[in-house]
Amino acid sequence: MTKNYAIIVAGGSGSRMQSAVPKQFLLLKGRPVLMYTIEVFYNSATQPQIILVLPEGFHTYWLQLCLDHNFTIPHQLIKGGETRFHSVKNGLDTIPDDSDCLIAVHDAVRPLTSKQIINESYQYAQKHGNAVTAVKSRDSVRQLKNNISTSLLRDEIYLIQTPQTFRSSQIKKAYLQPYGTHFTDDASVVEQTGIAINLIEGSYTNIKITFPEDIAVAEQIMAYGS
Repeated sequence: MTKNYAIIVAGGSGSRMQSAVPKQFLLLKGRPVLMYTIEVFYNSATQPQIILVLPEGFHTYWLQLCLDHNFTIPHQLIKGGETRFHSVKNGLDTIPDDSDCLIAVHDAVRPLTSKQIINESYQYAQKHGNAVTAVKSRDSVRQLKNNISTSLLRDEIYLIQTPQTFRSSQIKKAYLQPYGTHFTDDASVVEQTGIAINLIEGSYTNIKITFPEDIAVAEQIMAYGS
């Protein structure tokens, strides 16, 4: 039986949230955002082993939050790196080399990911090597280059989300590469090795908590979905 892992990457600060508290710890309906994220993976049919990558300076704070909120879902806590790339690499280094295992990488601040998307990402990656969650752009898109804006075909533009799930052999090999600023997510790291990236359908409600208004939006989505 294939073993599943989920690396939850929580490296963001609260700068864009205008908050002293990193965004993964902000309260969403009374509980830290990060708890919802871990919970949905834990409750999914794939039941992955959860690895939480968190800046070392916030480990004690997180453990206290777990006590305060009686949060007992088992997970492995490891320190984050200088960039998201290095944080994911730290998470990968804790997973034994096994070509048969599947590894999902997910943003800690995407708490509204559905169990269906999580399950589909593992299933698709098992069959095809990888699965990257994405949605089509709903807006017209223009590219600005050298002060010249050019219209792009909206139907060919996808907005990338997480989870991004890979066979262990693909993602572990990819993260042996040296870090480059052009790596924006795990798909871009794996793609650099020559592997084709498969997109699966995400959800417009799978939002990333980045700005203050995102908390209010997330609460509305939760209220509508309940």
